[in-house]
Order: sequence, then C-alpha cells, then structure tokens
Amino acid sequence: MKFIPLGKTGIQLSAVIMGTWQAGKSMWAGIEDDETERAMAAAFDAGITTFDTATVYGDGHSEKIVGKALRQVRQQVVIATKVFAHALAYEKVFKACHKSLRDLDTDYIDLYQIHWPAGSFGSKEVPVEETMRALSELKAQGKIRAVGVSNFSREQIIAAEAFGAVDSYQPPYSLFWRHMEETAIAYCREKGITVLAYSPMAQGILTGKFGKEPKFEKGDHRSKNILFQPEHYDRIQRALAALQPIADRNNLTLGQLALAWVIAGKGTCAIAGARNADQAVQNAKAGTVTLPPEELAEMDRIGRTVTDHLGNDPVMWQW
Repeated sequence: MKFIPLGKTGIQLSAVIMGTWQAGKSMWAGIEDDETERAMAAAFDAGITTFDTATVYGDGHSEKIVGKALRQVRQQVVIATKVFAHALAYEKVFKACHKSLRDLDTDYIDLYQIHWPAGSFGSKEVPVEETMRALSELKAQGKIRAVGVSNFSREQIIAAEAFGAVDSYQPPYSLFWRHMEETAIAYCREKGITVLAYSPMAQGILTGKFGKEPKFEKGDHRSKNILFQPEHYDRIQRALAALQPIADRNNLTLGQLALAWVIAGKGTCAIAGARNADQAVQNAKAGTVTLPPEELAEMDRIGRTVTDHLGNDPVMWQW
C-alpha cells in the first residue's frame, strides 16, 4: 500500500481510504452491519489504514459501526469524520465533535472535516472564522489532530486558511467527474493540502457493473446521480469499453483502474466504499499500482469524452 502525507501534520494516510457512507444505511439499500464490519476488517488486513465517515451518515450510525469495527486496532488506523453544515456555529461544532467522539468510541479524531460549507442545504450562514476558531480549539485540546474541508470551492478554502491550517480537501473526483480539477484541486496540490477524492469510481459506474440499463433498489440515492441519467449514460458505456483494454493490460479490474488513476495525482488519496470483504480487498490492490504515463494520458483522453459533455454544477446529484 502506498501512503500519502496528510498536509504538514506528519500523519500518513493509506492511498486507498475506505469510505463508509454506506455503513450509515440511510440513502442506501441492502446494507448489513455485520457485513460492513467484516469489510472494514478485510480492508485493514489488506493494507488500508484510513477510514472516512461523517456524523450525517445515518445520524451517527456509520460512526458507531466504524468505532466498533476498529476498536481493537485504533492506534494503528487513521479515522476521519465530518461535521455537517447545520452545526458550524462555534458551540455547535463542539457539541458535534463530542457526539462523534462518543459514537466512534475514541478519545481523539485524526481528521475532522467541515462536510459542506455553511449555507448548504438551507443551513444557517456562519462565518468560516467562527468554525475554524472552534476547530483550532479542539485541536489545541487534543480532541482532533488535523482539520479538513469538503465540497468547498477554491475561494472557500482560501477563506478558511486565513483562520487556521487546512490539512485536507475532500471533493467528488473521478475520471468521469473533474469539475474542481483546475480550481480547488489544483490549488491544494500547489499548497500541499492533501486531496481525498470521494466517489473515485463515480459511485460504481467506473466498475462497469451496471450494464446498459442501471437499476437501483428503492431508497438508493444513486438513482439521482447525474452520470446515471440517459443523456450521459450511453456515452459512459462507450468510454468504459475503451478503458477495458487498459485494465486488461495492467491486470486490473475497471474499478481498480479508476482508483489507480485518481491516486496517480499529486498528493491524492481515493476514498472507496465497500459493501463486503471482497470489494474491500479488491479496492486495496489499487493502492499498490503505478500506471505508466502513456496509459494515464490515454485514460485522460477517454475520460474527457464524458466530462466534456457535463454541465458546470459541481454537485453530482439532482436532489
């Protein structure tokens, strides 16, 4: 497994991070706690040492599962969680952090991230200075070790940096979703802020498993993903067909190829979810791969046959 420094903190992140949105069950279908715990154990055994969650994933349920699954190896792993947009006022940040500490069954959080900027989803506008002041105090108290932001624009990252160190940035980023690449991601790579790419397999599209007509169980939020809509999906199928020979040449699945492409970016980790132990082990393999420059260039060209036709909205879902 490759490891990526978390900003200037000295903390090392596994290049493949296990994402646990699905562990919260809300907005997903067919998720079982026992299987999720087995997947986390398999991920750790396969070399993944970093796990990403959020309080909003099932109102703490994901954090509870993460805490339970990793209790015996807590000192050997990095746990990242997030405070949601409705809890960014000074006192609310402390309250949210303490809840996460309880749910995770730990006395410190390695990376605490602002999940969405204040004002998102109808939340109250809160000056970023107020939120960063609370995060800085939590860091001074030893309750968190590092601070990150998620779903921010370049300008919002710069604004947050004026009031404290920002160690990581978490955007949606994949071969088929590159909205922030030339702005926020480019800025972070220049400044040494680690990029934690979420949905690096475009919520499963880049695995090729959905076939010509994707079908979802009731309650699965992916049905609202822009990439699954008919105006883009046929184009995506052609791109996947073009990517398959590259995967074959490198003895990788399409999903592993997609993760390896993300990790090839400077200072970038890929957050990959897993429903079961086998998926976790398959994801981990991508963290050991180095793709040749010519393969990366070919993938870039293929990916742009999809991304060049997307709109300008950086939010991946039509909620």
